[in-house]
Amino acid sequence: MTGMAAIRALPPVAPVHASAEAQLGPLHLVLDLSGALFLPGEQVLLVADLHLAKGHALARRGVFLPPQESTETLARLAAVIARFNPRHVICLGDSFHSDEAAATLEADAQTALARLAQGRDWTWITGNHDPMAGAHGFGTVLPELELNGVTLRHEPRFQPGEFEIAGHLHPCARIVQRGRSLRRRCFALSANHLVLPAFGALTGSLNLRDPAFHRFMQCGQASAWMIGRDAVHRMAAARLLPD
Repeated sequence: MTGMAAIRALPPVAPVHASAEAQLGPLHLVLDLSGALFLPGEQVLLVADLHLAKGHALARRGVFLPPQESTETLARLAAVIARFNPRHVICLGDSFHSDEAAATLEADAQTALARLAQGRDWTWITGNHDPMAGAHGFGTVLPELELNGVTLRHEPRFQPGEFEIAGHLHPCARIVQRGRSLRRRCFALSANHLVLPAFGALTGSLNLRDPAFHRFMQCGQASAWMIGRDAVHRMAAARLLPD
């Protein structure tokens, strides 16, 4: 690959909504403002780290979060699916906060999720939080999947020469611009690797300057595609700051 395409806005299909375009090996990427990834050539939508039923899982430990987090996540996912109308949705692991939590997903959330899957292929990539993903009854469950020479998995490996798209690390980036510190979720993209931001509500994020991203930051063309209010902005690695 000779380099990533320059960022450019796509025609808005919803009020105040923009995406950015890039390339990863043979795949043309649409980095969506929601944190989802769309592959127009394949008509595939990817999301990572939904962490559905996180509130229920943490409540059992005495940590109480707003109860509507699964509903909010699924509403955002429904809006993305409505925009792109993909033929195939692939969830890159940690779709549920735990296998046990998957069984406690509210009935209306289960119905909404099943409705989103109607009429399209659906693949659950297993994650460290939900190694039995998909036990709720629909879709295909796989540990990883290859798509046009690019491996789709939950935990990135950052192996030289291997194209991969992953989740797990919940990337974010921090810069200082016009004297203001900005910290945003981001797509972490290099010449060979892409890590998606966490899609779920109430999920935390990890700075690209954290040691967990050390191998990524050593990759060629490493950059952060930061999710702003109404656009996705590419930032070179040299601009990124620790927390």
